[in-house]
Amino acid sequence: MTARITMSDLAVITLGECRIDSPLRPLIESRRTNVHYVEEDDRVLFADTASLVAAAGVRAEALPGFEPAGPRKAIFFDPPKMRVGIVTCGGLCPGINDVIRGLVMELSFHYGVQRIYGFRNGYQGFIPKYGHDVMDLTPEVVSGIDEDGGTILGTSRGGQDAGEIVDCLERMNISALFVIGGDGTLRGAMQIAATALDRGTRIAVVGIPKTIDNDIPYIDQSFGFQTAFSEATKSIRSAHVEAKASPNGVGLVKLMGRHSGFIACYASLAEPDANYVLIPEVPFALEGPGGFLAHLLERVRRRGHAVIVAAEGAGQDLVQDAGTGVDASGNRRLADIGTFLKGRITDHFATAGVELNLKYIDPSYAIRSVEANPYDSVYCLRLAQNAVHAAMAGRTGMVVGRWRGRFVHIPMALAVSHRNQVEPSGDLWLSVLEATGQPRTFS
Repeated sequence: MTARITMSDLAVITLGECRIDSPLRPLIESRRTNVHYVEEDDRVLFADTASLVAAAGVRAEALPGFEPAGPRKAIFFDPPKMRVGIVTCGGLCPGINDVIRGLVMELSFHYGVQRIYGFRNGYQGFIPKYGHDVMDLTPEVVSGIDEDGGTILGTSRGGQDAGEIVDCLERMNISALFVIGGDGTLRGAMQIAATALDRGTRIAVVGIPKTIDNDIPYIDQSFGFQTAFSEATKSIRSAHVEAKASPNGVGLVKLMGRHSGFIACYASLAEPDANYVLIPEVPFALEGPGGFLAHLLERVRRRGHAVIVAAEGAGQDLVQDAGTGVDASGNRRLADIGTFLKGRITDHFATAGVELNLKYIDPSYAIRSVEANPYDSVYCLRLAQNAVHAAMAGRTGMVVGRWRGRFVHIPMALAVSHRNQVEPSGDLWLSVLEATGQPRTFS
């Protein structure tokens, strides 16, 4: 852990006292505390081992814990009088439509909210100068959208003025806004929530964290991640088939993962044909007797083929013309590690006088745009349900997520505090090293 976590770090902002009986009260009256359910005033512990407790720097009797997610017996808003907004931002990810559908179904059928608006093309949808209309979201409109990838609301990158967004929400009398997006989107949502609070406007801003790279901290796994690495296995399999079909065949697959190599790791474990996995968290050297190129050449000479899986953010320090500047979301532009490796491998084999048949596969956009698999579909629905419960209870400036198997409320400030990354000394990377047989380092 990089910092001590205290109770105040896990505190969630509440708009006010919950005084209205929830329509879901009959469903939860008979629930009893068990391993999967805790009362609202209980907490889901942040740490689950003695070492984590010690690292948190707290006494055993003052353990920090997350506020549990789920329906409350009493809620803050009066559902029939509410207007609700939904927006999707950033890159595509499997499961976005599932989340939209889940939000609309929960709001409509269980809480009786009758006016749900979808804002088009990300945060642009709130700003008058872009001219985007809003979409009326009803159960009929969202029926079946979970069978398609992408988002029916459209998306965009880049922030917009929080004041203008709150102006729009106030004009439309929006009581709750659900924001589906990654860390940049959530930073924008934090500004929206803060601006509304500063104005004394009671708008619940609740996030559903979306990152195909699985790099948002304090959640067990981001939605769409399982679908993404499952789809990525098909490319690894294809690369293996191609590599074995030709003399000295090399299959090179570039997968998503700007700063975190989770997709590359999990896909390589699920389809264990990869001989090398390169991720941003583990630097590697290309040249020299202990470098990657020498090791690859020796393997191809010995075994006749090899498969390489590289996350898009791997080896950025090796590329002389590495990307400069930032994109619309504020992310540093990356050099194309895939084409760079392809060129360097080709040159190295040519210099050694060794025949090479290299096939390069980049399935990134094909993976982002597919529909969610059954696991992610279930996860998306449960995230949506818990997001609605949180908003109805007047929570704001927070995201829903699953922590150690429990659905919890996470302050947005904590969710964007750093990136979740593969730990080079952890068990996941050790499993990858065991599965591939590659050395611990290339140096």
